[in-house]
Amino acid sequence: MRFAIITHVPHGLANDSYFAYAPYVREMNIWTQFTDAVEIVAPLELVQKTAIAIDYNQKDIIFSDIKSMNLIGFKSILSSLLHTPKTAYKIFRAMRRADHIHLRCPGNIGLLGCFIQIFFPGKTKTAKYAGNWDPDAAQPLTYRIQKWILNNTFLTKNMQVLVYGEWLGSSKNIKPFFTATYRDSDKIPVEPRMLHNNIRFLFVGSLAIGKRPLYAIQLVQQLSQSGFKVSLDLFGEGREMQVLKDYCLSHELQDIVRFQGNQAEAVVRKAYQESHFVLLPSQSEGWPKVLAEAMFWGCLPVASKVSCVPSMLDHGKRGILLAMDLNQDVSEIKNILENQQQYDDKVLKSVAWSRDYTLDLFQNQIKALLRP
Repeated sequence: MRFAIITHVPHGLANDSYFAYAPYVREMNIWTQFTDAVEIVAPLELVQKTAIAIDYNQKDIIFSDIKSMNLIGFKSILSSLLHTPKTAYKIFRAMRRADHIHLRCPGNIGLLGCFIQIFFPGKTKTAKYAGNWDPDAAQPLTYRIQKWILNNTFLTKNMQVLVYGEWLGSSKNIKPFFTATYRDSDKIPVEPRMLHNNIRFLFVGSLAIGKRPLYAIQLVQQLSQSGFKVSLDLFGEGREMQVLKDYCLSHELQDIVRFQGNQAEAVVRKAYQESHFVLLPSQSEGWPKVLAEAMFWGCLPVASKVSCVPSMLDHGKRGILLAMDLNQDVSEIKNILENQQQYDDKVLKSVAWSRDYTLDLFQNQIKALLRP
C-alpha cells in the first residue's frame, strides 16, 4: 500500500532521516508500519533538531516539499496565495499516486487537502482532525470549512474522519477516536501523592496566549498567598515566555514558578510521576494528550471545559473542571487540597480511565482502519 500524508507539520532532514514534532511522528510511525511506501507532502523547513523532535522509523520516505501557508498578515497571505497553485499540484499528484490518502487537520494545508480529495472519491481515505470537533465551538472560518467538507458525505466519500468525542450532527464519515502515548507494558503501579509538604503543579504545552499559561501561574500564586506550600513547573516554550517571566519577577514568584523549556519525553514523564496536579486552562483543545498522559501517572488534571475535556474528566469525577473565574477555581482547588480522600478517589479514577487508552489499543485500531 502506498500511503500519502498531507500535513502542515514542519519537517526537517538530518543524516538522511526526516524528523518532526515528536508526538506527531510517534503516531505516524504507527500508521506507516502497516504500509509499503510512504509519501509525505509537508513543509521542509526545520533546520535544527530539538529535544521535542524525533525521526520517522521509515527510511525510504518520498518527500514532497511545500511552502507553509500562513493567513495572518498581508505579506504572509500574499505569499501563501502565490504558492497555492504549486502546493495544490503537489498534493494532487501525491493523492493520485496513493492507495490510501491521509489528511492531517485542521490547518491550511489540510484545507487544501480537503478540497483536492473530492476528486478521488474511489480511494480509501482517513483524516485525523486534531482540533475541537464541537460544532458549537467558536473557530476560524477555515476550520469550519474543513469540518463541513469532511462531514459532507456527498463531497467526501470513502473517508473515515477521526475526531475527539461524540457530537450531534455527525455523518457516517465521522469516527470518535483517541490518541495514546504509553503502552500496556508501561502500566506500573501508582499511588496518589500525599497532600503535605510541597504540592507540585505542572503546565505542559506551548507558552502561547491560547493555552493560558498566565492563568496557571495565577492559580498557583493565589494558592501560595492562601498559605499552601506549592510550586509550578512549566514545560514548553513560546511567544509568551518573556511576558510570563516578567510577571513572575514583578510578583516575586521566582521561588515557586520554574520554567523548564522544551524537554525530552522521559523528563516530562518523570515530572508527571512526581507531581500532584497538571494545569490546562486552554481556550481550545482537541484530545489534550497532556491530560491523558498526566492521568496515566496519577497526576490529577485541572482543566478548562473545552472540546471533549468534560467527558475525559467525567464531568469532574476524574479531575477538576475550571470555571475560568480565578476566585472560584482557587476555591475548588483548595477544597481538594484539604481533602486527601477526595483527591485519592479522583486520582484512582483518572488512572483507571487513562490506562484503557494505550498505544497497543491505538495500534490495533489503526491497523483495522488501514487493513479492514
